[in-house]
Amino acid sequence: MLAINPFAALSASIAPAVMQAYVILMIVLVAAGTLFDMVHKGSAKYFFQNWRRSRGKAQQVSGGELASIAVQTAVVDVLASGEFCNMRRRIAHLLTMYGFVIHAVATIAMVFGASTGDLWPRLWWIGGLMVLAGGYWFWFFIRVDVAAEGSSPFRLMRADLFVVSLLASVTLGLAWAWFGSMILFWLYIIASTVLFGSVPWSKFAHMFFKPAAAFEKRVSNANGTRANLPAPADKPEQFGTRVKHARNY
Repeated sequence: MLAINPFAALSASIAPAVMQAYVILMIVLVAAGTLFDMVHKGSAKYFFQNWRRSRGKAQQVSGGELASIAVQTAVVDVLASGEFCNMRRRIAHLLTMYGFVIHAVATIAMVFGASTGDLWPRLWWIGGLMVLAGGYWFWFFIRVDVAAEGSSPFRLMRADLFVVSLLASVTLGLAWAWFGSMILFWLYIIASTVLFGSVPWSKFAHMFFKPAAAFEKRVSNANGTRANLPAPADKPEQFGTRVKHARNY
């Protein structure tokens, strides 16, 4: 089961060209949604304006230092999710992030007929299980409003759209591949369409903005401006115990 390409078996009822067109459409939706998010919220404009202001006030940072900062950003902030101080949250995030990348790449490879034996099906399952492990761990045990404030894990807000649709898509996809039910397949398609089609309203686009924000933060520290960063609070206790709990999660 884990070594079988489920999309190849599906080709008996759905033409491969249709599946490929669907994957391309989802990629287009992500790109268009991200661009819309940047224009609508002014994220890119704000970032570049702030970048220019900080450079105008700053000490010069050499090209070699900028290259070093770029490498640190890629390794620490992007690949290792160094912004998470809480180790449980970092592990859950890394499982979900790498699992999603592996699962998505394997999906594209299998839909477009990449032939490497059972490698892509196994990676598809491994990536999907990583998403479920990290995503459900975060959802039920690590979220601040659940772990620190005692809210129900089934309480939903618009900010939860990305993680909920991601978990629904991967869960239904693996369930469809295991049981072979076309009902589960169409539910999988619906959840996947919501995941990739809701970029302007979810946190999906944040994965593209976070590296830029992390790079700006490191450059601001290097040139002495600390642009766009509030001064650290000397006594976080003054904001109440809820903030102290939130910092721990």
